[in-house]
Amino acid sequence: MNPPLAHIVDDDEAIRDALTWLLRTRNVASRAWSSAEEFLAAWQPDFHGCVVLDIRMREMSGLECFDVLLERGNNMPVIFLTGHGDVPMAVGALKKGAFDFLEKPFDDNALVDVVIRAMESDARRMASQEAQATMSSRLAQLTPREIEVMHLVLTGKFNKVIADELNISMRTVEVHRSRVFEKMGVRSAVELAQLLAPGRD
Repeated sequence: MNPPLAHIVDDDEAIRDALTWLLRTRNVASRAWSSAEEFLAAWQPDFHGCVVLDIRMREMSGLECFDVLLERGNNMPVIFLTGHGDVPMAVGALKKGAFDFLEKPFDDNALVDVVIRAMESDARRMASQEAQATMSSRLAQLTPREIEVMHLVLTGKFNKVIADELNISMRTVEVHRSRVFEKMGVRSAVELAQLLAPGRD
């Protein structure tokens, strides 16, 4: 997996160098790209971190680059750098999912703060995806009967009630319950309920 980076996409070498140095002073790893085309040619689905994208560039514009990234399913937050006349375009990009925009000349610390927030947002998204993948993997290990028992356990029913509903012995319920807890990596029904709670990261 590629390490998280702030990808600086700007055709002005002085801006690229200044932003790279600025981010380094706050311990933010970055990589600079001289054009949208260069960045898109190297872009991979497992790029993580954020993109700092200039709206106006000589060849492909930042907005055109953003549209391509959206088509490719890019999940990295995108921060636009704009001139005064570009603000309406930047606002339009926000409506399409851009993370933020900063108007030139920008405050150095404000820019780094936005980059850090964007990278933290991307890290949370990654952690959530990984947790969901782990959850799906664990659920896939359960047998149909274990899933039945799990759902009844989550409703707060006692083993005897579950046994009666499923027409099996209490001992069998206990075995299934134990296997569910083991496969899901929990020690109690409360932990199981917390693990499966909607919206949990």
